Amino acid sequence: MNVHETPLIGVLVIEPRVFEDQRGFFLETHQQQRFADAGIDVSFVQDNWSRSTRGTLRGLHYQITHPQAKLVQVVTGSVFDVVVDLRRDSPTFGRWYGTTLSEENHRQLLIPAGCAHGFLVTSDSADFQYKCSDTYHPESERTLLWNDPAIGIEWPLEDEPILSEKDREGVPLAEAECFEVAGDGNPEARGDD
Repeated sequence: MNVHETPLIGVLVIEPRVFEDQRGFFLETHQQQRFADAGIDVSFVQDNWSRSTRGTLRGLHYQITHPQAKLVQVVTGSVFDVVVDLRRDSPTFGRWYGTTLSEENHRQLLIPAGCAHGFLVTSDSADFQYKCSDTYHPESERTLLWNDPAIGIEWPLEDEPILSEKDREGVPLAEAECFEVAGDGNPEARGDD
């Protein structure tokens, strides 16, 4: 597997080794020792799968008191995947990174805890799978406004996106609860009260 750094600290693009022939292909989506050998020390405790239609925008989500690192990938279709750094002590705080994840490129994106995450479906439909380092805690979930001009995400939109009510009502970065990084490198919640 090849691991590539992105402009956001700790956000990594992972290109798994794909074995392909006339029958199809095989790849490892996660192998703990290979990740550890690449310097990625994250334990995952939950797997999720979503299916969405073209133009659906999900996000930008994060959990404030149970921050989750995520390993995301597309199984069918394609999405424009976005991460926003919400770690106040990070030199890349408030910046975003986006990349295309698809069934053709097999790329994965590793998102560290302390970041918001979202995606826009750019194919007719997309199946999206991801691993999380903590379980889902609905009372801890927060939503960052997907089109906050202060962040300036350049979504490849053809029309208005299909949004849930929760995503439509996300808060701008200036009002968002963010994270401070503790001495152990793990994000801790910090509200802007």
